[in-house]
Amino acid sequence: MIEFETRGRIGIMRLDRVEARNAINPAMAEAIESAIDRLEQDDDLWIGILAHNGPVFSAGADLKEIAAGNGAFLGTERGGFAGIVLRERTKPLIAAVDGHAVAGGTEIVLSCDLVVASTIAKFGLPEVKRSLVAAAGGLVRLPRVLPPNIAMELAITGDTLSAERAHQFGLVNELCRPGEVMAAASALGERICANAPLAVRESRRLILEAPGQTDREGVAEGGRATARLASTEDFAEGPRAFIEKRPPVWQGR
Repeated sequence: MIEFETRGRIGIMRLDRVEARNAINPAMAEAIESAIDRLEQDDDLWIGILAHNGPVFSAGADLKEIAAGNGAFLGTERGGFAGIVLRERTKPLIAAVDGHAVAGGTEIVLSCDLVVASTIAKFGLPEVKRSLVAAAGGLVRLPRVLPPNIAMELAITGDTLSAERAHQFGLVNELCRPGEVMAAASALGERICANAPLAVRESRRLILEAPGQTDREGVAEGGRATARLASTEDFAEGPRAFIEKRPPVWQGR
């Protein structure tokens, strides 16, 4: 249900339940969590890309499971829905969307750190059309990345948002043509991998924690992060490479 492949420092995870539009059932949630475990535990991998096989990124929760009364089991204890929406991670994750990502599919995308989408991608929370609520983080995270009125519109009309508008509003980082999503996501991943991986992880964490902090608290936590990095090999390599006028060779330690 999940294909995992490595390209250099990038771990690529592809949703692969094409016959069900990559909808989430219990086995799919477990597979996603296991793929994230693999990414997190492999020191040679610095970032991940969450992509998909088939024309749909994910249709969200498998409604057959919900109709059978199994809606509460479409996640994992650590990760919540789909094994990802509440999963604590350290490594950046890019969503590569080359088709519809609706309902829980949008919530999976919102769980990622960056989004690359093609012009045929669509996002939305159509749960209200089925007398459901987007309970896997969509109603919390969507107003953080979209203007409040646009988020409200999506939540209470159940209509979709085009990739072009999502890009204009900032939900999508990079917009590309259909079929070029993986190339664009990989290029973005390489830009990240050119940087010191431990500093990237600390910076990611600080960005995620910032909304709940005052400026003073954020600056103090940034100082603590710098102190942790100061004891690493990469901390010494950065200035050394600059002085020697060469690209740095990061070790991730």
